Amino acid sequence: MTVIGTWNLENLFRPGDLYGPKDEAAYAAKLKSLAGTVNRLAPDLLGLQEIGDPKALADLVDLLDGHWHTAWSRHHDGRGIFVGFLSRLPLHTVADTAEFAHHVPPVQLTDDGRTTGAMSRGALAVRVEPAPGRTLQVAVCHLKSKLLTYPGNRHSPKDEGERARYAAYALALRGAEAVTVRSLADELLAGDGRTHDVAVLGDLNDGPDAATTQILHGPPGSQITADGSGGFDRPDKGDAARLWNLAPLIPEKERFSRIHEGHPELIDHILVSHSLLERVEEVSAGAGERLPSVSQQPAERRDTPGSDHAPVLARLAY
Repeated sequence: MTVIGTWNLENLFRPGDLYGPKDEAAYAAKLKSLAGTVNRLAPDLLGLQEIGDPKALADLVDLLDGHWHTAWSRHHDGRGIFVGFLSRLPLHTVADTAEFAHHVPPVQLTDDGRTTGAMSRGALAVRVEPAPGRTLQVAVCHLKSKLLTYPGNRHSPKDEGERARYAAYALALRGAEAVTVRSLADELLAGDGRTHDVAVLGDLNDGPDAATTQILHGPPGSQITADGSGGFDRPDKGDAARLWNLAPLIPEKERFSRIHEGHPELIDHILVSHSLLERVEEVSAGAGERLPSVSQQPAERRDTPGSDHAPVLARLAY
């Protein structure tokens, strides 16, 4: 049995950083809460978002039961956060990319015309061996947030026109990032996901039905449905390239990974190749604790223990 998952740790910085806890006591409380969740859920591999410092990740590992391996992307955003992995299984890095996929042009970020041709945070892919002779390749990503930042590091717009423009800029970036992660997934699938075990983990910053999330599916059709209808279990010509989002397999009452302004939403996802579908035994979300409701002002949670996201886990039969 192998358990894989994804979890946004929410600004894992050491004290003193602009985005980290203000003092050692708050930092210790955050680490204790995060470690308690990992120890209780006992995953074999976690894709992580919002690592702010490799040393902070090492501090977390020091509090975990057993022996762990870590890997992280060299590509971080303006806050200094990046993605990585925490694993009981030895990790072999396959790819660490940020540059947009081929044919994807730069996208506009600001009213003054600034553009980018790279993801906010890099996408990292690793290879593990969950069972003797069996290879699993896993990519982790953190797509552009729906939280909008305006000139001067504001989180409130001057007017509705500015809000609409910056929402469009963010959506265009998230779309380009989704295409880039899909391109990475194509490389991992190596032409046939029916014979290659591949998973994509991440904070996609949007729900299962969002267009950016569905870009990762690949060929349309045959996705899993919450009511068990549809043709996901019937072979078709798209199976070699398709990824399946496991979101509908999460029990309905826990089908969310964050609460934003009082509204539960599932923005953290696990997608798997065809060969992994038959191995999925259970999918869950939630740390077993009550999630906070977050607002448009992220600094409000700077000294709060734990994370504003719940981990999403899939139990695989290996």
